[in-house]
Amino acid sequence: MSPAQRSQQRKRAALAAAAAGPQTSMAGATAYELQLAQLHQHSQQLKQVQSQEAKAELKRRLLPDYTGYIEGVLSAGKGAQDDVLTTLMLWHFDAGDFLGGMRIGAYVLEHGLSMPDKFNRSPACLIAEEPAELALRAMKAGNSFPVEPLVQAAELTAKHDMPDEARAKLHLAIGRAYAFGIDKAELTDDQAELLESARDHITRAIELHDKCGGKKDLEGVTRLLNKHAGTTG
Repeated sequence: MSPAQRSQQRKRAALAAAAAGPQTSMAGATAYELQLAQLHQHSQQLKQVQSQEAKAELKRRLLPDYTGYIEGVLSAGKGAQDDVLTTLMLWHFDAGDFLGGMRIGAYVLEHGLSMPDKFNRSPACLIAEEPAELALRAMKAGNSFPVEPLVQAAELTAKHDMPDEARAKLHLAIGRAYAFGIDKAELTDDQAELLESARDHITRAIELHDKCGGKKDLEGVTRLLNKHAGTTG
């Protein structure tokens, strides 16, 4: 899509979103229906791919086709139900674009949009769980994961209801991200602060869900902190 086409896409989406009031739906608006048809076509492409890694890469390639629509709705929307937008929020997370996903997520939560029926989870639950699952998977494989999007997810969803297990998963991911790679015999004060944050989040995860898998993490973090306290006391 050329810059001119993307600009027109944004303008049409903004006009359609501005015309649809809260507690209504974007259904029927030409700009929305065009994107819904494209989303269906792209979803059919994704169904032909078995690898989750390949699916994520395909989503990264497809998402620019929706940039203008997303920008138009976020800039002028009044909160009408929009299954295209909520689905694209999840696609951004799957593609690793957490900043883009959180931008959409903030709008979705502010206006109380719901996910299409096929997802079986609330937007808040998805915003909490999707980045958390990706983070936990990455760290299990020995890779670091940025803590910032996880913290942002926690802040965005703090006042929204979800199963305790889902929120526990997010707190565990935050705790592990803070502690990742810190296992030195002599900790710096900055590392100790990160471990304190890790301890707080892992403790909260265990409080919410006793079987979240964080007890060994908590033991390890506490042991390092006690050792640091002994060397600096």
